[in-house]
Amino acid sequence: MPRRFVTLDVFTTQALAGNPLAVVLEADGLDDGAMQAIAREFNLSETVFVMPPDEPRHRARLRIFTPTRELPFAGHPTIGTAILLALREARPEGADAVAFGLEEAVGTIPCVVETGDGGGRARFRLPILPDYLGEAADAAALAAAFGLAPDDIGFGRHRPSRHGVGPSFTFVPVASPDRLDAARPGTLAGTSDGFLLYAPDTAETGLAFQARMFAPALGVAEDPATGSAAAAFAGVLMQFEPLGDGTHDVAITQGVAMGRPSAIALQVVVEAGGLRSVEIGGAAVIVSEGVLHV
Repeated sequence: MPRRFVTLDVFTTQALAGNPLAVVLEADGLDDGAMQAIAREFNLSETVFVMPPDEPRHRARLRIFTPTRELPFAGHPTIGTAILLALREARPEGADAVAFGLEEAVGTIPCVVETGDGGGRARFRLPILPDYLGEAADAAALAAAFGLAPDDIGFGRHRPSRHGVGPSFTFVPVASPDRLDAARPGTLAGTSDGFLLYAPDTAETGLAFQARMFAPALGVAEDPATGSAAAAFAGVLMQFEPLGDGTHDVAITQGVAMGRPSAIALQVVVEAGGLRSVEIGGAAVIVSEGVLHV
């Protein structure tokens, strides 16, 4: 049966930048194999399949696939799908934002969306907090995997670490943006779903970082923007940054080396010295619409 799909560019306000996303609407009746095959056909970092929610008070249930496997949660699919669904639903006259829940395997994700002409901006709060996943590989092994020198790894208090929010990530601090640009895609077998290399963004004030994501295990050589890694990065900040109680806004720029610059807004709330909540925000624009005949 014909099924509508929409593609968006996420974590950007400009088409042909950010991270591309395919959203398949009316996905009822597709089995796991069909969804995986469609995601492989689109060959984007992720493809979302929209289904009726289990709880009627929520907006939709989402299933998210990379070209090689299903994910329990991902950030840019959540942002992009929230904006698309908000663009397509009626809202009370005068309302400048809409709020709803999206069901994903990790739980229900509350979203707030502001829309404009062909796009919008969304933010969501994670229903889970990042998990610490143990020690990372040593700096020399990580440097070799990504074409860097051992002394390129680390800055300030930051050392390699592992955290996750569903997908698991190894976070690799790199001494400077120049050395981050010099990294080449790579991996270490059997360690994490993906590797986020990050450096302090010396061109910005406040907590700001530049990042690159390599995820061959997910069928993604390099990802322009990775919301789930940005969410797990909250665990990195709690481990290595002297964050006091309060709300902390963090800017993450990704995808520059790929020619697809992406802007991810991370907000971390700390109470009584512990991580209380994590929010991810960003923009998206519609790029194309069509019909799948499968």
